[in-house]
Amino acid sequence: MAQQAYVTETAGGGSGPERRGSRLRHVAARVADGWRGDPRIWRRGLIVAVLAVLLAGVMVVHAHIPNSVGNLGSLTETFLPWLGLFVPVLLLLALVRRSAVALIAVLLPAVVWLNVFGGLLTDKAGSGGDLTVVTHNVNAENADPSGTARDVAASGADVVALEELSDAAVPTYEAALASTYAYHAVQGTVGVWSRYPLSDVRPVDIKLGWIRAMRATVSTPGGELAVYVAHLPSVRVKLEAGFTARQRDTSADALGEAIADEKVSRVVLLGDLNGTMNDRALKAVTAQMRSTQGAAGSGFGFSWPASFPMARIDQIMVKGVEPVSSWTLPQTGSDHLPVAARVRMETSAP
Repeated sequence: MAQQAYVTETAGGGSGPERRGSRLRHVAARVADGWRGDPRIWRRGLIVAVLAVLLAGVMVVHAHIPNSVGNLGSLTETFLPWLGLFVPVLLLLALVRRSAVALIAVLLPAVVWLNVFGGLLTDKAGSGGDLTVVTHNVNAENADPSGTARDVAASGADVVALEELSDAAVPTYEAALASTYAYHAVQGTVGVWSRYPLSDVRPVDIKLGWIRAMRATVSTPGGELAVYVAHLPSVRVKLEAGFTARQRDTSADALGEAIADEKVSRVVLLGDLNGTMNDRALKAVTAQMRSTQGAAGSGFGFSWPASFPMARIDQIMVKGVEPVSSWTLPQTGSDHLPVAARVRMETSAP
């Protein structure tokens, strides 16, 4: 009887993953039969298909969207990766409408998005390297600067850049980081802390009228490294003016000129650039430097806002050194996440 009961249960289709798989195949077969028997599948869903084509077009020609009206081009490029979220929405609509045309059209934005951003989804981080660097916009209104400083020092970085330093908070950061970093320099609202000696420290004029950028030469065991720290002006999205970024764009051009004139062959830029690598307004910088996240990171590395990161506006960029790995650090008392990278010093600038 026991054997007969067992045979009967098995003959009933089994249970667990095999039975669930059988049910899914049955449902899929019924859906396919329904689609094959419906001649309207090629006539429905034209609006969804048009939206899919438009979405693909925006991702393809984003560099040609004009900035003359509210800096619409830069706004689109800042949040360009998020356009991919519309793909599954359009796919669902195509399935609901039972439209073959819409399903085919949805393939276009999916392929374009993967072509543009698919490389960021793979882990490109390597091992080794000579130097770890960190940049962090600490937020002038940070209620716990001491805790933020301890968190940054715990990262094990050799060189740390801090932005948005208030006059009142600078002594706190200096005291909290003194035991880890023997050398430091502050210029205006930005500063650099280093395990290795600093020289040729000076502000960098980014056309603001006050100091929000600096450079210093760090004498690392692998040779001299020019470290730039910058906090470009903020951008705003306003209904009456669109994406207001003119001051940021002017400062980016000035920063790019300063880096282009740098005499030291190895350069690292650390800072809050208030823009992503897709933003054409940063081309004066991005055209001559490599993003560590793009070259040696995993994922998008979004850094702002810290509570729900939506964009990577905090950047580590290099010229004349080789990125090995790049990552974000846990949230501190700031509204930005700290960003870190490991680089290899042996590569010479082209």
